[in-house]
Amino acid sequence: MKFFISVLFLFVLFSYAAAYDPLDPSGNVTVKWDIVSWTPDGYVAVVTMNNFQMYRHIMSPGWTLGWTWAKKEVIWSMVGAQTTEQGDCSKFKGNIPHCCKKTPTVVDLLPGVPYNQQFTNCCKGGVLAAWGQDPQSAVSAFQISVGLAGTSNKTVKLPKNFTLLGPGPGYTCGPAKVVPSTTFLTPDRRRKTQALMTWNVTCTYSQFLARKNPNCCVSFSSFYNETITPCPTCACGCQNKNNCVKSDSKFLKMVGLNTPRKDNAPLLQCTHHMCPVRVHWHVKLNYKEYWRVKVSITNFNYRMNYTLWSLVVQHPNLNNVTQVFSFDYKPLVPYESINDTGMFYGMKYYNDLLMEAGPLGNVQSEVLLRKDKDTFTFKQGWAFPRKVYFNGDECMLPPPDTYPFLPNSAHQHLSFTSFTFIAAMFFLFVTLW
Repeated sequence: MKFFISVLFLFVLFSYAAAYDPLDPSGNVTVKWDIVSWTPDGYVAVVTMNNFQMYRHIMSPGWTLGWTWAKKEVIWSMVGAQTTEQGDCSKFKGNIPHCCKKTPTVVDLLPGVPYNQQFTNCCKGGVLAAWGQDPQSAVSAFQISVGLAGTSNKTVKLPKNFTLLGPGPGYTCGPAKVVPSTTFLTPDRRRKTQALMTWNVTCTYSQFLARKNPNCCVSFSSFYNETITPCPTCACGCQNKNNCVKSDSKFLKMVGLNTPRKDNAPLLQCTHHMCPVRVHWHVKLNYKEYWRVKVSITNFNYRMNYTLWSLVVQHPNLNNVTQVFSFDYKPLVPYESINDTGMFYGMKYYNDLLMEAGPLGNVQSEVLLRKDKDTFTFKQGWAFPRKVYFNGDECMLPPPDTYPFLPNSAHQHLSFTSFTFIAAMFFLFVTLW
């Protein structure tokens, strides 16, 4: 019985932690439904999606939102979005609903649609920026007219089983919950109006649900050691090893090579790590009061470019960033007492697009940091980051014992390790005896 309880506890704990990001503990995508008017057989609602994740955006081909109707509701019309299928509407005469499916699937409209199909914050192809990167672009909305539904706060039944793809799996949505009605300001900002009814749905992201392998890896180098610590072998899984392309292959000259496929299957350059993205951290220079790091991001996927990319790094000296030369930088302080995490992202219209694999498939910058005399050291790999995230997914770091060490600390490190091992064996022997 105790074993069963322990397993159940671990399962619940793991399930909770899987959707919890310690570097963005309050990050989520919130879907808000505001009923703005009643109709003879239902209501008109404004559905707003807010991406409150600090560094994880929803990239092309965009979000897909789904749910299950509680009764026999239909969608009469939509503005700013559309369902992917109409379903069976054969029982209707005259006016045909936009969608009759019990489980509708909604996508955003593409840019450039006719003006009469547009709605505020719509028509971006489902792309949502991260809240910490561009709050104004982290919102998407559409209007929906629902029929065969309740016509008052007491008779409306909330949809259930919400799903969100962004654009792939990884998001888990909770149940819809009625919340205080949203208030709106009129265009002249002199009068407040109020939604007739409001409910929220909160969706959280889990990298474990999104993919079984990492999507990026990290390599290290330094000025004080000739050793370059590469990404771990098969860091992102080697399932694409048989379908990769060598960097000098004639296949790369084919027309249409860089066109994405409908299933988003990657076409990777052959590497030992087989990751779509590699982040390289190079400790470049050491000054009296400062030290300098070069950060490079390389794309190895011939079918993918990354718009609005972001890089999150955790390092204790990020509390003293003096200058970032060709990236934008924003400190992330999820816990006010600790300032060791920051987000790097591209400058708009300059390097906010990481091109597909090839000569232009990399971006780089240098970071100048001021030394803290109480903590700064080049020993034991201190100069390298503790965690690295690319586009919201954690990257695989090399094992700590492979980091570039100071040349004069190599022998001491080895001796200490050997002494520790001998001491541990001696203690174990005495204990057993």
